[in-house]
Amino acid sequence: MSAAETTTEAHANTRPATPHGLPDYAPVPQSAFGPALNEQGYYVGRVERNLYWVTDGTYQSAFLTTSDGVVLLDAPPIIGHNIQRAVDQIASANGVSNKVTHLIYSHHHADHAGASSLFERNIARIGHEQTRKLLLRDDDPARPAPEETFQDRRTLEIGGERIELSWHGSNHSPDNIFIHLPEHDTLMLVDVVNPGWAPVYQSNLTEDVPGYIEAPATALSYPWKHFIGGHMGRLGTRDDIAVHQRYMADITDSSRKALDTVDPTPYLVKYGENSWAAVRGYLDAVTAAAATPVIEQYTGVLAAADVFTASTTFQIMQSIRLDLGYDSRVHP
Repeated sequence: MSAAETTTEAHANTRPATPHGLPDYAPVPQSAFGPALNEQGYYVGRVERNLYWVTDGTYQSAFLTTSDGVVLLDAPPIIGHNIQRAVDQIASANGVSNKVTHLIYSHHHADHAGASSLFERNIARIGHEQTRKLLLRDDDPARPAPEETFQDRRTLEIGGERIELSWHGSNHSPDNIFIHLPEHDTLMLVDVVNPGWAPVYQSNLTEDVPGYIEAPATALSYPWKHFIGGHMGRLGTRDDIAVHQRYMADITDSSRKALDTVDPTPYLVKYGENSWAAVRGYLDAVTAAAATPVIEQYTGVLAAADVFTASTTFQIMQSIRLDLGYDSRVHP
């Protein structure tokens, strides 16, 4: 196989193309799908007791109905006004208040918080202290910064319901938190595990790879039955977390093997003084060698394993090199 054929781009394009030149991918396993959406493009369902979740099939939000009003967990803009419609639907069916009085941010990213401005300015907004700092920096009117913050842990008692907020260090983002609802047997941890699906580009666009890899073990240290991951069309289980852990471990192991075996010499010889071309050729070859067996193993197990594994593998491999110092050689 030539150097060009081992690049991640070439690897991604090895599948047969459609008549329009777009690549084909493996079918999505039925286990990855969630419930059907309604005519307005969302689904709302009970998680447990008075905890509900909302999805458009790609993003997720959740809310608690309480005697003091509705506590909203994240406000993805792609769901947008359907969040309130879902709240209205449940409130009408159960004869409870539909007024959102509290909003908890999982983290500062716009794709999970960009509809928060749809709710009244005087609601209680709660998040990690880094979330406030980052939102003040970003100065996005769609994402008002939380006024109530915490550093490591905070327990909320709202309308007789308990919500435990914890920060265990940086993972997907510097401020991403664990939201535990012990009385509802539920954990919400956004942008780490996508139940039934592979992570999107570069481990869900994660900023801290070692923290991201550790986060699932922390999640499993909590007692829970239901998992809200923030993405895709169904709730997760403890088994989903375990599959994700195996997937990431296999990428890590395969990346180490590829770093040990792929020879950079042909790329250095080919590109001579063009150092960046040589670096690209070599790292693309390492990525392709590491990703290929993982793609074969998880196609049909995790949806889109054939779509995004190469991207995540590149990031994991770089973290192994740069964060862990693997294959770092000191000049004699």
